[in-house]
Amino acid sequence: MHSLLIEPSIVVFLKSRCAPLRNYYRLYYNLISLVTLIPLVILSRIAGGEVVLLWDGWGNVFRLFLLFCTFALFYGGAQRYDLLSFLGVSQMRTGEEQLLLSEDVHFYDTGVFGMTRHPWYLGSLCLIWSALPAYPAKSFAVASILSIYLIVGTMLEERKIMSLYGDLYGEYRAKVSMLFPWKWLVRKIFAHFPGFR
Repeated sequence: MHSLLIEPSIVVFLKSRCAPLRNYYRLYYNLISLVTLIPLVILSRIAGGEVVLLWDGWGNVFRLFLLFCTFALFYGGAQRYDLLSFLGVSQMRTGEEQLLLSEDVHFYDTGVFGMTRHPWYLGSLCLIWSALPAYPAKSFAVASILSIYLIVGTMLEERKIMSLYGDLYGEYRAKVSMLFPWKWLVRKIFAHFPGFR
């Protein structure tokens, strides 16, 4: 349901039917997101059963690395994103909605935005899989559902951004990975080899 609420045709339909409330669409969207997340959080809190994923030994070091990545990705994203737009406050004030969470239409390829096009989605994935030292079956299922949701949401957002910004975004996509920073890693690893671009 949550992903449907960002589909352009549904957004236009709902805003046309509820014109007086259209400045509050992002705020409602965020509230619905929070409300639909609550049952999953409750399910994971009453988790039981056999442990499916256990971060122990060196795995716990990797878990701490993921937690560090979570912080770095959220912090780096916050340097470019407008938090008031993300929350829906800017839209309430101005009545203008923008797909991008920043004032300008420039796709930066520096900092975390040079590694991933969606640092907050990647940060959320890192947090989902590193928040707990052990994942019993129910918690593992919730983490899997949330991960699929985030990946699908990222793909839907990609489609919307590409349809609005075309070649400008296409150039950025060619340089920077959608989520996991494959392109950045390849550049870093092979940068010292002659003839590698």
